[in-house]
Amino acid sequence: MLAARASAARSASRIARSARRFATVVDSAGVKVAAADNGEPTTAVTFLVKAGSRYEPKPGVAHALKNYAFKSTDKRSALGTVREAELYGGVLSSSLSREHLAVTAEFLRGDEAFFVDVLSSFLTSTKFTRYELNELVGPTCEAESTAAASDPATRALEAAHALAFRSGLGNSIFAASGHHVSSEDVKAYAQSVFGQGNVAVVGTGIDATTLEKLLEKSLGSSFASASAPASAASTYFGGETRVDSHDGPQTVFIGFGTTGAPSTELAVLAAHLDPTPSVKWSQGTSPIAAKLPVGASVRSVLLSYSDASLFGLLVQGETSADVKVAGQAAVQALKAAGSLSGDDLKKAIAKAKFTAASSFDVREGLLAALGPKILSGTSASVAEAVSSFEKVDASAYSKAAASLLKTKPTYVAVGDVASLPYVDELGL
Repeated sequence: MLAARASAARSASRIARSARRFATVVDSAGVKVAAADNGEPTTAVTFLVKAGSRYEPKPGVAHALKNYAFKSTDKRSALGTVREAELYGGVLSSSLSREHLAVTAEFLRGDEAFFVDVLSSFLTSTKFTRYELNELVGPTCEAESTAAASDPATRALEAAHALAFRSGLGNSIFAASGHHVSSEDVKAYAQSVFGQGNVAVVGTGIDATTLEKLLEKSLGSSFASASAPASAASTYFGGETRVDSHDGPQTVFIGFGTTGAPSTELAVLAAHLDPTPSVKWSQGTSPIAAKLPVGASVRSVLLSYSDASLFGLLVQGETSADVKVAGQAAVQALKAAGSLSGDDLKKAIAKAKFTAASSFDVREGLLAALGPKILSGTSASVAEAVSSFEKVDASAYSKAAASLLKTKPTYVAVGDVASLPYVDELGL
């Protein structure tokens, strides 16, 4: 007991120190900026743009824009960028979500001037050439889309978003074959989202003042303003679909959606149902774990967005029969989860809090959790994000769980659709 209390005290102290050292969000060169220097041996800078697939005017445009990162600009050719980045020993990457486009540079301390300029050039002077679309961007999009289509889990989640939200958040982050996107389409989209008020810059391993000065130099007065991209408020619909596939394990996704701000109670529910044990090679105490057939798995999924969330259980197995048994166990546990209380609720809250806190230990987690808040100019405190779990009580948790089950399910089956169970066969 004393050891647990001491561990909790140390964790709270570390989180508080981290929160104090993460810079307050400020405006620099028309963009939101926040940075933290905790003595890391390397530095990372990310430009986060409100330019996800939710806002694209044409299917596939956001995906193509992501892959135009680090191509020809007014300052460098694509080959020149690669050669210089390798000369400095840095790593450049880009990623796309339904709400945000992120371009990141990771590098050794002292090389921040070059890499901030590379990131800034993407936003201010990319040429969007047709030959790069045909020879580099297009093939990369096709390869990523093909890889996503061959992964049953990704395919199920993409279909689930389309069922749950239809348009907006229902838009795929992958460009589908048959949708023609021109370089002019991508350029027009970039011009509409690359600008002041629509970009946040997040740095780790770099002093905030240094980052601000570099941005003022690299972006300067040439960085035009941009209005927030338009998107209708999300509405949850739900539904059922079946996708025939011969790749990977048999897969079903059993989900439910909510609208509004992300819910801490749903994070607790996800932690409670997650059968991943805390001790390796043990079964764990999740209500699902003991009922899983050998070779089957269940993973809780919680995807939160600015105005909606998609919660669900991803069930996979070698055979459709295994998936059916695991799916029935998952649904049964989900239905019973609303009455959670006492030590079981405390355990779920502690597990959810640990998951949230540990995500801040890696750059990707820090960006995912705090990036959108920095972009909106709201409080970006690590301590606040973790302490929000202290406010969860049995009443609020039960209400959130009961409300979730009252909505229409989102059900996706990927695999042998002739034998995979239908949603009603799982108890819903």
